Amino acid sequence: MKMFYIYTLLLLLSLSACGQQDQPITDSEAIVVGSEDVSATQNGNTKNSKQTYEINKTEAEWKKQLTPEQYYVLRKKGTERAFSGKYNDHKEKGVYTCAACGNEVFTSDTKFDSGTGWPSFFKPISSKNVREVADRSMGMVRTEVVCGRCGGHLGHVFDDGPKPTGLRYCLNSVALGFKKGE
Repeated sequence: MKMFYIYTLLLLLSLSACGQQDQPITDSEAIVVGSEDVSATQNGNTKNSKQTYEINKTEAEWKKQLTPEQYYVLRKKGTERAFSGKYNDHKEKGVYTCAACGNEVFTSDTKFDSGTGWPSFFKPISSKNVREVADRSMGMVRTEVVCGRCGGHLGHVFDDGPKPTGLRYCLNSVALGFKKGE
C-alpha cells in the first residue's frame, strides 16, 4: 500500500512538470493569434513586445483545421497527459514540425529521454523557428515554447536538461508532426 502512495505521488509530480491551466473555450472567440502582447524571452533577455506571426488565422479557422486535441494544446495552451503522446518514445531519425503549420522546430538529433512522459529536446533547429514566451499561469513563472511561424503552443522549456545547452524543451506530441529523415 505504501508503494501505491509513493507511485501516485510521483505520477502527480510528473503530471505537473509540463501541466497547463485549463482555459475555457467560447464560441464568441475570433482572436487572430498573429499579433498578441506578450513578454518574450530570447537568449535570456525578456522584454514586453507585440508578437507577430507569419500565419494569421481566426480561432474558427484553427478549429476547422485542427483536431479537437490539437486545438486544445496548440491554440488554448493545454497539455496532453504524460506518457500518452506518440512521440514520447519515438526513435526515428528526422525532423519534428509544428502540427499546425508544418514549421520545422526540432531534430531527432537533439531529442532525449527525460523520463517526464513528454518528448524532450535540448535545442531547437533555430531560435527563429520557435519563440520563448513568459508564462505566468498556475501561480508560477515558466517559459512557454511557441511555434515561430504560427504562434502555436508547443510546450515549455526548463533549465534541467543535458549538455551542451542544459535546457529541456518539454513538448506535447499532439503539437508535433514528423518528417522522416533520409
